Amino acid sequence: MRKVVLAGLFAFTCVLPGSLSAAELKQNTAEAFNRYVRVTENRMTRELGERRAFLWVDGFPEPNRDKLYAQLRQGEIIIEQLETLESAKHIKVPDGLIHHWIAVSFIPGVSLQQTLALLQDYDRHQTIYNPDILRSKILSTDGNHFKVYMRLHRKAIVTAVFNAEFDVTYFPVDEGRIRSQSYSTRIAEVENADRPDEREKSIGNDHGYLWRLNSYWRFQERDGGVYVQVESVALSRSVPTLLAWLVNPLLKRVPREYLSRLLGSTRTALANKNAATAFGTCLSGKQPPGKSFLIPRSDWLVGSEWATIQASRFFFGEHVASRDIVEPRMRVLAERCFLEFVAGLTLSTVSMVW
Repeated sequence: MRKVVLAGLFAFTCVLPGSLSAAELKQNTAEAFNRYVRVTENRMTRELGERRAFLWVDGFPEPNRDKLYAQLRQGEIIIEQLETLESAKHIKVPDGLIHHWIAVSFIPGVSLQQTLALLQDYDRHQTIYNPDILRSKILSTDGNHFKVYMRLHRKAIVTAVFNAEFDVTYFPVDEGRIRSQSYSTRIAEVENADRPDEREKSIGNDHGYLWRLNSYWRFQERDGGVYVQVESVALSRSVPTLLAWLVNPLLKRVPREYLSRLLGSTRTALANKNAATAFGTCLSGKQPPGKSFLIPRSDWLVGSEWATIQASRFFFGEHVASRDIVEPRMRVLAERCFLEFVAGLTLSTVSMVW
């Protein structure tokens, strides 16, 4: 077995410089991807028309469906690889690979409006989703339509950086459900990122790590929170047959890890935002002017893990544990807010600027 692995690695080092150094996005590759997207979106349209399976887990028989919903409410992120068939046949993409994945999570204690406000705050995505998104900004907006720039960062065997632009549109379904679709309109691989000699490679004539990226989001408010689903369809160059055994496991691992970070970061950002709001209102019932928080003077109150857990559960419900309050200042405020409530300690008003 060791000889096989060594032989494979030797082949990888020999083939990589020549076979993966450059790739061209050919017209028949792009047309095949568009066809795959078209068939996939036809399936989505049927789902929405039937009004029975808004979320992916709704399509399972009842025993399995209930189990999946229970897993989601317990904090799991469910991720699966998909493939769209046309007339029960594979859709061939010459010289290209389609990466089709779906992920679903549940964010307790938040509203649909709060979730959308976070997702549509594209200027902050560089903070919320770092290091996968290094830079982000809104180029233009018109109602529910956004044009967005993002500098994307991907790392597997090699590290790649892309300047990408997306068209994003949100569609209300009903009072408790909204969907969105995001299409890449420009993806340029960046060479020597953040160095004086940084430059973009010619679009469609690069390493071929990422040529297209479509994302389809669905949001549903129920069960005391919001279910968030993202279905991603991406296009890259094909993998040489000699390297398939080595690269194919990465092609499954990397998207899974990326989607887990994406939904995990969304949940964390919403939890932190709710925590900050609750801490400012837990005693007075409203936010004091200047984003002031009431906290006790005593320094000995800081550092109690037990207090943090109790504060989290008391103010936000049993589903929130101390690990969800990741900012040190929030942990301090959680401890103090709880102990203040229990012990009625002497308070002083401290203005906190976030």
